[in-house]
Amino acid sequence: MYAIIDCDNCYVSCERVFRPDLNGRPVVVLSNNDGCVVARSNEAKALGIKAGTPYYQLRQRFTEDQVVAFSSNYELYAEITARVMKIVEEAAPQFYRYSIDEAFCLLKGMEHLDLKFWGEQLHERIFKSTAMPVSIGIAPTKTLAKMASHFAKKYKEYNHCCLIDSEEKAHKAMQLYAIDEVWGIGRRYGARLKAQGIGTAMDFYNKQRSWVKRNFTVNAERTWRELHGEDCIPTEENTAKQTICTSRTFPKNITDFDQLRTMVSYYASRCAEKLRGQNSVAEKVTVFIATNPFRTDLPQFSGAEETTLLTPDNSTQVIVSTAVETLKRLFKEGFEYKRAGVIVSEISPAYAVQTNLFDYDSNTYQKHRRIDEVMDRINRVHGSETLVIAAQQTHKNIRRDLISPAYTTRWSDILEAD
Repeated sequence: MYAIIDCDNCYVSCERVFRPDLNGRPVVVLSNNDGCVVARSNEAKALGIKAGTPYYQLRQRFTEDQVVAFSSNYELYAEITARVMKIVEEAAPQFYRYSIDEAFCLLKGMEHLDLKFWGEQLHERIFKSTAMPVSIGIAPTKTLAKMASHFAKKYKEYNHCCLIDSEEKAHKAMQLYAIDEVWGIGRRYGARLKAQGIGTAMDFYNKQRSWVKRNFTVNAERTWRELHGEDCIPTEENTAKQTICTSRTFPKNITDFDQLRTMVSYYASRCAEKLRGQNSVAEKVTVFIATNPFRTDLPQFSGAEETTLLTPDNSTQVIVSTAVETLKRLFKEGFEYKRAGVIVSEISPAYAVQTNLFDYDSNTYQKHRRIDEVMDRINRVHGSETLVIAAQQTHKNIRRDLISPAYTTRWSDILEAD
């Protein structure tokens, strides 16, 4: 049996941990540069606020008293969800983190237990320890468990945990589950299936396997098999990302190379941090820049440039310097740039690195490791960007006017009790 643990309205719930006065009130979290809504409380959803709603449109409809908005506070979200995942890891025989707010567990050897009660107890433990609400779905396959977590989130009667442990329960769940919500189907395949009269998971379940193989990819066939109770989606202990991208849209157009270099340096440093966070290294660094395609009155340019490292690395100094050199080859004068980003790819485990004879020596390699360890430790304790390399300067170009305090990672932001 598998269990899917999903944080309910994750970003909003993280904001409410230290702001219980917001419970029951409409709350939204905005994207980078406070651009649009990316997370909504149930109360905000009830008001008809859609994901992707621009912030300025939100304020045209609702006052600050009616809907509370926050800038994205990723440091806070990462810290709180890490605590949630630590509890889940301790409670299950095998644990795999799927994203910042979701994990699945293999409940091998627990078949003799009351798994519904186990899930309810796990939710209670997480909520008491972190104040974070979670929904838990338990089923024989990952796809059915994902479906079960949806019902646990939607219906209070499940008490935060839905168990699908019989064919009858599976069929009932599939009859109520929209096809484009099925894990592995999504909107693109969902639209194709709906055009053929397949509106629910049960409709898809009833199709012949040969028809699925003939009309869709191997992933869709795996989903069909999972709905039939066959555990066939690979469980990989190493869930590290194979490509990492950090990019932003600027609040104002940028024409100056030095300013653009600062932005790219910041994005490259974030990629390096993420690599170290999953104990990986990357071989390729790609930089892309683009003007605003909607400003047809301005000259247009978009492009990307790639550099291959002789030795795969996760050092902030190496990734940043490589990104800057790549940007130099890519940058063109005379354009107003609206967006830039850095991608690291060809990712492999850090323990498998073998330095290149023509690259820097092992002493330099170890020196970079020690510097990164110190920077990561200081930034983890005192808050993100407490310590940065000179190329990053001060990162002032991301608008986060509504950001909440870093309650868990910065001493100055710790709550004070009267």
